[in-house]
Amino acid sequence: MRMKRIVLIGPGASGKSTLARQLGEITGLPVVELDKLFWQPGLVETSRDQWVELQQRLVSAGEWIMDGDLGPYDAIEVRLRAADTIIFLDFSLIRCAWRALRRSSERLDFWLWLLRYRRRSRPFLLNAISEHAPNAPVHFLREPEAVTLFVADVVRQSRP
Repeated sequence: MRMKRIVLIGPGASGKSTLARQLGEITGLPVVELDKLFWQPGLVETSRDQWVELQQRLVSAGEWIMDGDLGPYDAIEVRLRAADTIIFLDFSLIRCAWRALRRSSERLDFWLWLLRYRRRSRPFLLNAISEHAPNAPVHFLREPEAVTLFVADVVRQSRP
């Protein structure tokens, strides 16, 4: 099955946007970086109703890669219902914290979300996937080597 509607989730600084761009280049699918749409100037969140409405418009496009995991602010069910493939970057806290420290300074709420991810966000996401996307294949990538292998497999499959 060819991937046409990919939801890419995982903790902060796990490499979601980087992987989304790579997959977009390989597949030709448009990439939607949800962080850039959700956060208003001054890092003010979009209201839930507006976020649901915007995502409904986005998923109606038919083909896309949506990368983002907005934790407690998200309405992920909208894109999960439309997904034909889910990629979960399931990296460790230590790996993500190291990456976050190297890339930029982050707000306290980011660090709290990252620290609580495995205990709070991950179980919530697993339940949301089983409820809203029970038939979509889920690819759990737990280390950078798994991402490399996954990308290589997508390259192989995209060749005529």
